Amino acid sequence: MNLVFAVGILLVVGFFGGIIARKIKLPTISGYIIIGMFLSLFNIIPKYLIEGSLNIIVEVSLGIIGYLVGGTLNFGMLKRFGKQIVLITSTQLLGAWILVTAIVSLLTPFLIRSMTFQENFYLTFLPPAIIICAISCATAPAATIAVIREYKSSGPLTNTLLAVIALDDALCVIAFALGLNMAQIIAGSENLNYSAWYHAVIIPIMDISGSVLLGILMGFSIAYLIRFADNKKRVLVLIAGIIMLCTGMAKIFNISVILSNMIMGFVVTNKIKLNEDAFEVIDEIDEVIFAIFFTLAGAHFDLGVIKEAGLLSLLIIVGRCSGKYIGARMGATISHSSTVIKKYLGLGLMPKAGVTVGLALLAKPYFDSSGIGNIMLSAILTSVIINELIAPPLTRYALLKAGEINPEN
Repeated sequence: MNLVFAVGILLVVGFFGGIIARKIKLPTISGYIIIGMFLSLFNIIPKYLIEGSLNIIVEVSLGIIGYLVGGTLNFGMLKRFGKQIVLITSTQLLGAWILVTAIVSLLTPFLIRSMTFQENFYLTFLPPAIIICAISCATAPAATIAVIREYKSSGPLTNTLLAVIALDDALCVIAFALGLNMAQIIAGSENLNYSAWYHAVIIPIMDISGSVLLGILMGFSIAYLIRFADNKKRVLVLIAGIIMLCTGMAKIFNISVILSNMIMGFVVTNKIKLNEDAFEVIDEIDEVIFAIFFTLAGAHFDLGVIKEAGLLSLLIIVGRCSGKYIGARMGATISHSSTVIKKYLGLGLMPKAGVTVGLALLAKPYFDSSGIGNIMLSAILTSVIINELIAPPLTRYALLKAGEINPEN
């Protein structure tokens, strides 16, 4: 097996998975994910490729997705709905945080009785639960943007959903820093050394600030250079090249690929008066990107992880989905949003992937030092796998009920 052959398998097998999904009225990406899981079960593509060389596809795909999300956020919309978006984003994040903390910390002791822990509930279960809930606040834009573009969805719910997702990831990084500090304070002051504070507070701040600065720089670069592209094909060359530059520089500086490209898209859509070409050209390649990305996401499926922490992951999913739905509805009610947004926005906030996994790995040193660390980490990864299966159909259902996609699709 080599890299080029593996990409060919992902595309061809993903193609048939997408066709089957559409036949049974599921989003195409659901078919990609499920067919990717079968690739993993039968070990068709070696793990060393999935977790190694093929990561370049994940990084470039996340860059493109971030750019597209940022392109939906124009100043006119933010000026009109800014307070509503901030309020809904905050309440859905807090809803997920509070509910996941309560459910995981209270019920975990009954799920893993076979293991020996400290008798003190606060020292054993509450600190890791707080970290898990902070990580669970994240909403992945990839699945949502794929469903929206597949069905050509447009309208108030679509616009609000994209804006909330864009803001959610930035707030989640802050929530993670606060959650890690809270967990360390509860677990004991001996953990609160300079290194712990640096990783919990300074690194997330540098991540967000660096991502914003890089995105602004690359966005203005597109705004200046696009005048030299005299047709759509050359615009695509320029946009694809700068997305890769932005993604590569984000990796060099160890900052967020999604956030930096999201800021870049935000700058482009507000800086360039006739910006349609700067985003429409992605239509030429987006299905190829989504097919590889989501089939590869399914190929990361690990049956052993699900066996180890299946029940705990279900608790995380129930708490997170309930918290986001209730929180989004509360925020929409308080901000006097439309009935459609109150009823259906929460259903579009279920996807989680890249940011969740990244924060989980960042928290791994803390999990390793706790008695239930490996189980907690496995539960997070399992919840990501299950969420990626159930989230796209829920997003499609929400957009369909809101009347923003064609019922025949």
